[in-house]
Amino acid sequence: MLKHRGFPGRLAGTDFQFTIRRANPKGVTPLTRRERFRDRKPADRRADAAFMEALWAQFGDQPFERGNLDAGRLSWLFEREVIAAEDPFDPASYDALLVIDPEVARQSFPEIFDGVR
Repeated sequence: MLKHRGFPGRLAGTDFQFTIRRANPKGVTPLTRRERFRDRKPADRRADAAFMEALWAQFGDQPFERGNLDAGRLSWLFEREVIAAEDPFDPASYDALLVIDPEVARQSFPEIFDGVR
């Protein structure tokens, strides 16, 4: 499992986790699309935005390996702002390649991309 050096481990001042320390001995948690409903708590929305900002700062529009990125946090963005970069895609692999869809990310998180482009 690739460890993304320099990537924040969590949202500062909270318990919202962005990375994992070690591989799950019971097996890889698969990525699934989680629906973001309008009534989500503001703290959850901040965590999504901070994670998206960290992804963009680290990888930009280039493909990246899932590695030690938290499956739960990725799943809130998966199949919208973060999409599979390979076919076939294995959602239960630490080696799976993902990529940010900049257009969708700009629509979902405009505050991150202000002044970019």
